[in-house]
Amino acid sequence: METKDLTGIERQLVLQYLIDGNVPVTVTPIEKNHAVSEDEKIKPVSSAVFPVALKAEQITVSDKGIILLKNPPQSVLGFAGKYVRVEFYFNSVGLFFTTEMRSSKYGLALVIPEAIRRIQDVEAKQEYDFFASVFYSCSNKAVVNFDCVPCNGYELFARPVWSAIRFEEQQEAKKYLEQFVAEAKKEKNAGNGLQLISICRYLTEKTTKIEQLEGRVKPLAILYVDHERIVLGSDNIHFPFAAGTEYALKMSFSLKTGPVVSREVIATCALAKIYRSNDGTRACADCVYTSMQEEDRRFIYEKATKQLFV
Repeated sequence: METKDLTGIERQLVLQYLIDGNVPVTVTPIEKNHAVSEDEKIKPVSSAVFPVALKAEQITVSDKGIILLKNPPQSVLGFAGKYVRVEFYFNSVGLFFTTEMRSSKYGLALVIPEAIRRIQDVEAKQEYDFFASVFYSCSNKAVVNFDCVPCNGYELFARPVWSAIRFEEQQEAKKYLEQFVAEAKKEKNAGNGLQLISICRYLTEKTTKIEQLEGRVKPLAILYVDHERIVLGSDNIHFPFAAGTEYALKMSFSLKTGPVVSREVIATCALAKIYRSNDGTRACADCVYTSMQEEDRRFIYEKATKQLFV
């Protein structure tokens, strides 16, 4: 897809917007030869490098188009001398530019180049072995449904492990876990509690991806599923789940073996608890099944535990 640069007038408006402040950005180190290419895809310098989100109060922009970083996080200090891709939203439109992270007597600095470009989302067609849809009726009797797909990097139908949480986020995750375990002992609504590891992982992960358009409706993320519950996550502040409401749930499985290529499980579920991140940017709905065919429950149990239902 062709990348479009902003016009001169558009660039001036964006530059003034950055100077006026209150603009959070994300910074990702990239290969030098990639910085001058037209390719839309980010090529990090290392698979261990993640985009870093900078708050508005951590940057200042001069009228000459120079960004100075104030008290940047430790992870950004290593970007000095590297080319980086800087992404941000302007009037809900995702923009980016590439430049070099330089060290100056004032600290780390970025020179805003002439070329500021619009982010073009690349639609990647994905086929999932498992996905779901949640349905509920509105007050006007209309039926609303939400698509749910596996969260990227989460292994479903497997016992969650603490080591799946990034090391730098484990301390925060531990605080969440201690809080949620204490609440579960009082409320008795968490079952065996295995899903809490995936919940803590999701709540501590930072939303750094800047998209073509801000606020786009996305499928809910499936974080955990077994024969008793399904846990869904969202980084949209308008989370659809509410206490006391029952939801219809359709789960679709692709089967690797046998004469049938897929299987659908129809159930109903209800909210056991909503877990929210401290900054309010992420939420998880822990839902328990309220009705399900016994043969379907057995199928999910065997898939999740790799053993026969007793």
